[in-house]
Amino acid sequence: MKVSGLRWWVVALIALATVINYIDRQSLSVLWPTISLEMYPDYTPDERKEVYAFISVVFIFSYAFGQAIFGKIFDWIGTRLGFVLSIGFWSLATAAHAIATGLATFAIFRSILGIAEAGNWPGATKGNAEWFPTKERALAQGIFNSGAAIGGIVSIPIISYLAAVYSWQMIFILVGMAGLLWLVPWLILVKSPPKSHPWITDEEREYILTGQKNQDLDEDGDFDEGYNPSTGKLLSHKESWGVIIASAVIDPIWWLFVIWIPIYLFEAYGIDTEAIKAYGWIPYVGAMFGAWFGGLLAQNRIKAGKSVNYTRKLVITLGCVIMLPSLLALSNPGGPLAASLIMFVVLFGFQTAIGNVQTLPSDLFGGKTVGTLSGFSGTAAKLTGAGLTALVPWLTAGGNYSPVFILGAAMAFTAIASIWLLIPNVEPLKPNDSYNTL
Repeated sequence: MKVSGLRWWVVALIALATVINYIDRQSLSVLWPTISLEMYPDYTPDERKEVYAFISVVFIFSYAFGQAIFGKIFDWIGTRLGFVLSIGFWSLATAAHAIATGLATFAIFRSILGIAEAGNWPGATKGNAEWFPTKERALAQGIFNSGAAIGGIVSIPIISYLAAVYSWQMIFILVGMAGLLWLVPWLILVKSPPKSHPWITDEEREYILTGQKNQDLDEDGDFDEGYNPSTGKLLSHKESWGVIIASAVIDPIWWLFVIWIPIYLFEAYGIDTEAIKAYGWIPYVGAMFGAWFGGLLAQNRIKAGKSVNYTRKLVITLGCVIMLPSLLALSNPGGPLAASLIMFVVLFGFQTAIGNVQTLPSDLFGGKTVGTLSGFSGTAAKLTGAGLTALVPWLTAGGNYSPVFILGAAMAFTAIASIWLLIPNVEPLKPNDSYNTL
């Protein structure tokens, strides 16, 4: 049996996994006003926010640790089994939230969830490098990233509606089961990489493999697998640090909204768990459009003959420039609808940029190193995300969120600077590129 366009089925499944990933992680933020009032009825709103921040920081630190682990795991056991391990454990961890009784148990289950969910990102980046030619990678990454946005869009209404029917414990069990069901089509469809997959057409295999042959390290006229340095050598390249720093300063902006949108709307406008479905999904629509826009714009520019260097820097810079004034505008947004629409623009800009940031490892290094660099950059991003999350209760004491949005704008500017200053040319590196090392 041959399947036409198999690579698109693969990326669609990865995007669906990301939708499930975000439903799982968003469940706590949507349900927290209900859970916290039940568990901590004598706490003030700021105290309940501090408990939530602590649990979220545990999750993000675990996520950072998981990214470093799973970057290596995916390079070691491959994309197929890597995803089985990642989504299997995160689904079980989500269901386990149903038996949480307080801070300690929530922190334990969120920690397991964070480690396992982290595999989705280096896995998707590695799957992208395996299944797509260079010119289509930004679009494929955009499709994958749109899964995060779609997960954000559907999770808040879904959890809100379920909350009207089921207990919060049953909701965690139901969303955990969804990930286990995803494993069935994944194991059936993704039997091996495209080079040896029995269902891929000869034309598509040739198209993918030929489109990945963009490196000739020894300049003998034959293409190679790319530059795959040791970890120490990888980290000696300033380009690697450009990727790591850009991820570290731009990714916390996403975490700021993923973790705090429901709490922000609840605190600033008094919107409860059921009413949040009217507003909480709007910012993620912007994220979905931004993921598509960033991927399509990059593909369009490369097909028009622009270099990968020009294209990546154009799209990343554009996305950050969109975010800058929007983040500042959130200091005084008006009502909940206006705030949600401004967040729509922020997340549009974020997703426009982030898909191209995430393709940089495969633009610079060979396939055996992509997961490792993606894991390092993801770890750095989650550590800074954890730091920002820990600061939010202090920065927003009394319900004033302006300081944290101003900090977000500064981070978007830093992302632009790191790409332009540390990555002089986005192109495949070579072992003898000593002038690129720190």
